Amino acid sequence: MDKAKVLVTGIIPEEGLVELRQNFDVTYEPEKETREWILDNLKDYDGLLLMGTKADKELIDAGTNLKIITANGVGFDHIDIEYAKEKGIVVSNCPTGVRVPTAEMTFALILATVRRLSFYDKVVRNGDWIDVSEQQYMGMSLQGKTLGIYGMGRVGSEVGHFCQALGMKVIYNDVRRLDTDLEKELDVKYVDFDTLVSESDVITLHAPALPSTEGIFNSEVFKKMKNTAYLVNAARGVLVKENDLVNALQSGEIAGAGLDVFEHEPEVSSELRALDNVIMAPHAGTGTLEARTAIAKEASNNLISFLQKGEPLNYVNA
Repeated sequence: MDKAKVLVTGIIPEEGLVELRQNFDVTYEPEKETREWILDNLKDYDGLLLMGTKADKELIDAGTNLKIITANGVGFDHIDIEYAKEKGIVVSNCPTGVRVPTAEMTFALILATVRRLSFYDKVVRNGDWIDVSEQQYMGMSLQGKTLGIYGMGRVGSEVGHFCQALGMKVIYNDVRRLDTDLEKELDVKYVDFDTLVSESDVITLHAPALPSTEGIFNSEVFKKMKNTAYLVNAARGVLVKENDLVNALQSGEIAGAGLDVFEHEPEVSSELRALDNVIMAPHAGTGTLEARTAIAKEASNNLISFLQKGEPLNYVNA
């Protein structure tokens, strides 16, 4: 019996593809897999491990024998999941592998932002020195402060745990409230969105990119935040209106921001890049070998389970 054929796109650690290669006829040649090549050849494949390109209607139509697309990560806003569903194609993602590394990046951004490490680094690299006893150069301590989590899923709960270790109080807002027993276990409090915005000293975002969440952090929200508060986003760039954030940072409506994702990435506005009260990373939340290997293994398991057993894992367009 012929093995099912799987196409792997993007840059994936080979360590994460071992089991996939053992079970399927795998094509992984990132040096030649342009979008045009994928469109020309996707008809030959049963499964697609997707990274680095959009699975829009054009690409989905090219996969005439395609049965499953698995995103190499938790986000799936680059996949037209409803059109895939119309075509009978399962779409899955990898929520487990991203949990800890993304939480680590978020926590790193929180610390770096409130303690102004980007600004301090620039001062010293330029051969200058400042007196941090002057209030204008001071950051903020986290102990006793309130962390507001927007989107209390796997990553959000992990970030809350990290920040509680530093003595922070945690409040959260989500479209689905946690069970009260789980709230007690996690030591978190549910609040409405306006309360989250107005009471938090640090707000960290962990919601998916949906029509209901796109641009939800905008000029009106920034006006309601404390002018000593910080915004951290390692989730999806479209949650934040970038121009509104720039204005809020320039005017002092909020104190600073830590960003791993951007509204129009890979393009980042020159106004944002010029600010000293922002620290930025190039969508590097899962940028470790351990994380990328774990995610590739999770994606491989999605493909193996469905193509061999007919059992979809991490099914996002059921």
